[in-house]
Amino acid sequence: MKIIKNIKVQYLKNCLVIFTLLSIVGIKNFGHCQEKPNVILIISDDAGYADFGFQGSKIMKTPNLDKLANKGMKFTQAYVTAAVCGPSRAGLLTGKYQQRFGYEENNVPGYMSKSCLPDDEMGLPLNQKTVGNYMKSLGYTTGYFGKWHMGNADKYHPTKRGFDTFVGFRGGARSYWEYNDQHPTDKLENRLERNFENYKEAPDYLTTALGYEASSFIEKNRAQNFFMILAFNAVHTPMEAEEKDLAQFPELEERRKHLAAMTLSMDRACGKVLDKLKALGLEENTIIIFTNDNGGPSDTNSSNNKPLSGTKANHLEGGIRVPFLIRWPTVLPENSEYNLPISTLDILPTVFAACGGNPDALESPDGVNLMPYISGKNSYRPHQTLYWKKENRGAIREGDWKLLRFPDRPAELYNLAEDISEKNNLAIQYPEKVKDMYKKLFEWELTLARPLWQLQRVYEGKAMERMDKYRQ
Repeated sequence: MKIIKNIKVQYLKNCLVIFTLLSIVGIKNFGHCQEKPNVILIISDDAGYADFGFQGSKIMKTPNLDKLANKGMKFTQAYVTAAVCGPSRAGLLTGKYQQRFGYEENNVPGYMSKSCLPDDEMGLPLNQKTVGNYMKSLGYTTGYFGKWHMGNADKYHPTKRGFDTFVGFRGGARSYWEYNDQHPTDKLENRLERNFENYKEAPDYLTTALGYEASSFIEKNRAQNFFMILAFNAVHTPMEAEEKDLAQFPELEERRKHLAAMTLSMDRACGKVLDKLKALGLEENTIIIFTNDNGGPSDTNSSNNKPLSGTKANHLEGGIRVPFLIRWPTVLPENSEYNLPISTLDILPTVFAACGGNPDALESPDGVNLMPYISGKNSYRPHQTLYWKKENRGAIREGDWKLLRFPDRPAELYNLAEDISEKNNLAIQYPEKVKDMYKKLFEWELTLARPLWQLQRVYEGKAMERMDKYRQ
């Protein structure tokens, strides 16, 4: 025991010596010794801002994510780059505003205008590196589990975009139940795929199956550094849940009950991943990030974005501000908060630097390495200005001021430090501020690439109706 007491708790280089000492005193399940941390990024889909226990919900049951929040840092002003799934994920994966390489803010594929590219030409451009590519350059084994939505064609496949292992589906949404003769699908992009073109459905509820596959990847790669993305399609429509989970919420109306049950299932799958890390002795040397891809679409899945106004598909806070957690034992303080604006653009630069990468190796990122900021070494804002754009609609946040621009109505101006719910439009009181921010948004747009494709604007009216309906 004296020998153990004399060992300094640090990243030690000689793993064999440590393992031998620990074995003598009977410590089991000690994972491998690593100088670099593992990284797990968990993404939920279309979840409401307020629909987690750690976000204040008294209805949703999320004990595992609540525990993750208690053991890590919660970010109260975290943003995505788009208010819909595909573009948001493109920004996250590349660390760049997706409009810079022509992704715009449209999902892919869909109902296309006559001038658009065919479906198999739409996806994350091949000249863009992903976080998977960058992590592989550091010697990491990489895995992706769940919803891809970065293009259905083979050339856009996760295993060709920096991920060694893929278990998921290429499209943007699918059933949570197994596709079979009784429950068929004619869309190959919806089928569960294992690596490349090995289509095999899981007999389990899909959220459960993804948690199992992610846990198996961790166990298989326990002796080497790994980077993994677990991208649930929960709680995106269709609203399908297991009976055992529905029974936990008898007091809720039907759609809200399904949302709560689907959230509970997702939390349980997250718990399986967390338990696997602990069982293998990897918990202390693994960075875990949890976030959501955009605001909740309250009209389709009964999600709750309060106190934020707006929903998925619009640029009010409810469409672009998301829950965000990071747990990094011994590095970030437990049960802490960071209250300045950040972006999912920052995930790639942060994990790349944390794992030993040279920032100069990143190709023109718009995100920043958050560690100097959240560690207290840098007291400035990670981002003084953030931008959003979807065709003629746009938004800019500069400091605590936020401007929303529309093609067919006057601009809106809010001070988010005083008005998180965007109730008090200050555009009339501050015309010069509106003019200045409008100009800066336009100047940013001049740096962007032309959109590679555009959807027919069949949903634009719905997006505006949804925005107005769900103002607080």
